[in-house]
Amino acid sequence: MLVSKKRKESNHLRNIVLTVPALMLCAACGAYAQGAPAKIGIINIQAAIQATKDGQKAAAELSGKFNPTRSRLEKKQQEIEGDKARLNAGANAMSADQKEKLMRDIDQKTKALNRDAEDAQAEVDQETGKIMQELGGRMMAVINKYAKDKGYALVLDVSSQQSPVLYAPDDLTEEIVKLYDANSPGMTSSAPASKAPAASAPAAGTPPGASTPRPPAATPSPVKKAPAPKQ
Repeated sequence: MLVSKKRKESNHLRNIVLTVPALMLCAACGAYAQGAPAKIGIINIQAAIQATKDGQKAAAELSGKFNPTRSRLEKKQQEIEGDKARLNAGANAMSADQKEKLMRDIDQKTKALNRDAEDAQAEVDQETGKIMQELGGRMMAVINKYAKDKGYALVLDVSSQQSPVLYAPDDLTEEIVKLYDANSPGMTSSAPASKAPAASAPAAGTPPGASTPRPPAATPSPVKKAPAPKQ
């Protein structure tokens, strides 16, 4: 099944896994009175990066770059679907040789499409990884400064599906997005950034990943081999 023609540009980076060495983003960042309870905050880094103006701009540029590839893959899959429909509709009227040739053609086109789709996805993943690495580094600088200024002893990233955090009172995601945009030298657009989704941890008993839906892949899914026509 093909992916929808075009989605909101801010959604194109949602399925990217940001490499963070550990859940602990900032330990002992701020000084606090001895014996006083430590301030702990949480943030959904992936959602925060997607919501920044830099993240939205990068998503739009990435989408535009790969639109021709997406269109080419969709055209190839439509051609395969047309051959399958022709095979099913004319199976009784075709000779054995004609059916055999058409089935071989479908199989070859399907294998070629799957190879092209895998290559395209690998290229998308590589380009997106570079973007996330760059924006992630800038985001970390903002988080570290905010945590120190506000006296947070610990800030946890809850964007991972395997996050062990079940509850935390301080969600810093939206505030960090605002600070990032306010201090981003590369942005000149006056368009407001999208509101970052809440980074609240899932309730106890929620299966891992249930609170972080993933969009479809950026390239067509592998196409199944055409079934042999009924005799």
